[in-house]
Amino acid sequence: MRLAFFGDVVGRSGRRAVSKYLPRLREDLKLDAVVINGENAAGGFGITEATAGELYDAGADVITLGNHSFDNANALTYIEREPRLLRPVNYPKGTAPGKGAGLYDIGGYRLLVVNVLGRVFMDALDDPFVAIAEELEACPMGEIADAIIIDIHAEATSEKNAMGHVCDGRVSLVVGTHQHVPTADTRILPNGTAYQTDAGMCGDYSGVIGMDKEEPVHRFTTRMRGGRFEAASGPGTICGVFVETDNKTGLALRAEPIRMGPGLMEHIPTV
Repeated sequence: MRLAFFGDVVGRSGRRAVSKYLPRLREDLKLDAVVINGENAAGGFGITEATAGELYDAGADVITLGNHSFDNANALTYIEREPRLLRPVNYPKGTAPGKGAGLYDIGGYRLLVVNVLGRVFMDALDDPFVAIAEELEACPMGEIADAIIIDIHAEATSEKNAMGHVCDGRVSLVVGTHQHVPTADTRILPNGTAYQTDAGMCGDYSGVIGMDKEEPVHRFTTRMRGGRFEAASGPGTICGVFVETDNKTGLALRAEPIRMGPGLMEHIPTV
């Protein structure tokens, strides 16, 4: 199975970049499934039905979220109607609409996607490691799922790294989101799980993690607010991870970064 995961889509620039590059990548890489983190798709904060629709139209099969899941009130009702939209699975039970994990039949394959929020330097939800263990126990790879993707939306690289090792051999890919900068550690862990600490961002890299640079720079240099954060609006770059799995085991045979667009040095896998 050939999978691709793309990091946080930030604002209109990120959505346009996904719409521009993803159809070509789906064709060239012969992708069976695409998962995208879209928690910043609407103006840099949250997601709406309309902005999610742009990502689905571009070729996303599933959209994951994070700590900005419900910044836009539209998501509170939309997520109840859209099973392909996932918020973190470790919200305390009964507190958040929607779900945090889904098993999807895509092209004849059964793909489990789980979205989980880290607790270090974040607004702490329930234990992410316990939540993931419960999901993997309920839907083991090779028995119920043909492949499994874990999106750990977290601030601490150590927490993401630990999640990779905990899941090694039990899932196809553990990939981090939230930091908006692609890490250079794409690899396959000893027991066969593909891993990257952060997938990076789909958006305008000329700003500050996707935001127009003036206001973040002003706050860092003066310690004063000068206005609102606004999503950067220049040409977007998309960043993610490409994984090819063994159809019998679901474990990774190959893992490579994807970077496409004007903001960073490009890396496009070949098949």
